[in-house]
This record gives sequence, structure tokens and C-alpha cells, in this order.
Amino acid sequence: MSELICGLDEAGRGPLAGPVTAGCVILPKDFPVEILNDSKKLSEKKRIAAEKIIMEKACWGLGVVDHETIDQINILRASMYAMKIAYEMMILKLPDWLKTQNLGFNDFSEPLTSLISAITDGNSCPEIPCKCRCEPKADGKYPEVMAASIIAKVERDKMMVEFDRLYPQYGYAKHKGYPTKAHIKVCREIGMSPIQRKTFKF
Repeated sequence: MSELICGLDEAGRGPLAGPVTAGCVILPKDFPVEILNDSKKLSEKKRIAAEKIIMEKACWGLGVVDHETIDQINILRASMYAMKIAYEMMILKLPDWLKTQNLGFNDFSEPLTSLISAITDGNSCPEIPCKCRCEPKADGKYPEVMAASIIAKVERDKMMVEFDRLYPQYGYAKHKGYPTKAHIKVCREIGMSPIQRKTFKF
């Protein structure tokens, strides 16, 4: 059996509020890669449509690290932790997923991690038990990383829309917690929301 390529990426390193999320994805051979791109270069509609297909066809995992943990361990470590969680969630699904792929692999006596080579976007790799390399702009080069970035972005956006319902005065549905002028202005006028990253500068 050939090596499995696993893509990892995060969403939410830059915002002043909310969680950081990460996706981990292994794509099947017949995946329609033409629907993929760096999540930031796709419209919201195309991201949501692509995520649905990724979740139906790929082996994937999602990691979420909340704002309090980000404040405790810093955003880089939180991003790596989210990727580690996403990887672990993906690994749980991998045996059953492999059985659907007709790859001629049904012996799970060996660790599945020995079959995987991971690529992560950026300059750091999470602590995961497989070969892993980091590469800046990987989310624009490798379909697996593109897919991971899409899952991370779509799921984080959903969470921020939910937070907007809880704290409508902060406008999270619009800016998703990123440091827009409107977001900074409301925080200075009425104070931080309960999901604010208190260690981030305003």
C-alpha cells in the first residue's frame, strides 16, 4: 500500500476572540480536487459546498481549542494542539475509512501512523506520531492541506455565528472575531466579551 498523505491546517490564529480550529484530512484517490483551494480564496458558498464533499468522501478530523486555553499556552501552541486533536480524531476514523477505499489494506496489526506522511501549513509541526513536515503556503499547494483549511475555516465560522447569537453587540457573525475597526471599537466602548482573548493587544 502506498503512503497516505495527511494535510493539516488551522483557522483563527489572528482573531481577538473565539477558538482556534484545525482540520486534518486524507483524501481518496478519486476526490474532485478542482473544488479545492486555500480556504481564504474561496467564497463562503464554495467553502461550505466543498466541506460537505470533504466530509462525505475523505477521512477527516477537527480540533478546537478555546480562547481560555489560547491565553494560557499562547496562540502558536494552541494552534499546534488543535492540529494534534484533529489528527487524533482522524486516526480514530481511519481503519473503517480504509476498508471503503479498495486499497488492498485490511491488516491493522501494524500502527496506522507508519503509513502516514503529514504536511502542515506554516513553520511548525504539531506533536503527532508520524512523519510530518511544515511548509509555508502549503494551503495553496497541496489538496490535502487545502481540504484541512476548508474544514477548519467553515467550522470556526459556524462557531462564531453561534457566539454572535449569544453576544450580538460584538458583531461576531460579520467579522468572526478578527481585529476589524468595528470589533476593536466595541471592545473599547463596552468592554471585552466573554470569549475575548485577553492576552491579545487591542
